[in-house]
Amino acid sequence: MGNFLGLVRNENMKIYRRVRTWVMLGILAFCNAILPVLFSMVDSGGQTTLWDSVMLTASFTFYLCTIFSVIVAADSVAGEFSWGTIKLLLVRPWSRSKILLSKYIAVILFSLLCTLLLAAVAMLASSIFFAGGGESSLIGPGESGSAFTFRYLLCDYVNLFMTVAIAFMLSTVFRAGGLSIGLALFIMFAKGIFASLFNPDRYGWAKYLLFSHMDLSGYLKADEGPGGATLGFSLAVLAVYYIVFMAVSWYVFHKRDVAA
Repeated sequence: MGNFLGLVRNENMKIYRRVRTWVMLGILAFCNAILPVLFSMVDSGGQTTLWDSVMLTASFTFYLCTIFSVIVAADSVAGEFSWGTIKLLLVRPWSRSKILLSKYIAVILFSLLCTLLLAAVAMLASSIFFAGGGESSLIGPGESGSAFTFRYLLCDYVNLFMTVAIAFMLSTVFRAGGLSIGLALFIMFAKGIFASLFNPDRYGWAKYLLFSHMDLSGYLKADEGPGGATLGFSLAVLAVYYIVFMAVSWYVFHKRDVAA
């Protein structure tokens, strides 16, 4: 167990010793700090509450959070092949499964750090310019602002989590960081278009597509999603796709002659 934790620590060092990582975290913190300032400047009527500001800020900056996490995920495996450092990992007494798992855990830890940084800075900046009380236009009457915001951020993180899983799989399969980033970001921005084209309300089979279930925020205000799907059904679909993505990553990484 200690050796595996050391492997995870080594993968984290690869991420955080790069200037690129700190630039991305700095950009994320800056954007989450400046957006509440801009919202306060246009909120002439004083209608925006603290939790409104946090959710509006997160709705913009979670795209950045996802993009940065995708960049790290796409580079985690493909970067080893590009630099030829994968050979240095293979000569050590670690199985390929442990190597791949340690890389994935490091990526997930980075995505969690980005999400926590996003939430903390957005809440701190919003608390300076907006009051915590008042009637919110984004939160239903009688609901706790903090609880609703937490669920909203959790839904956004599920979206990020699945996008990162796609990027990690593509990085393992294609061994090309640029291609993995491009395809993952294409899926992130085009999933809404695909969900509209293949609407489960029109096509019954479309309710089994990944794109229809990546955004779970609709369940915050409704019990049913696209095509009459429930939250449990959407989570089950996401779980199946996630298992497939991880299985493909593991299979390709094991079967490919990574030392060549």
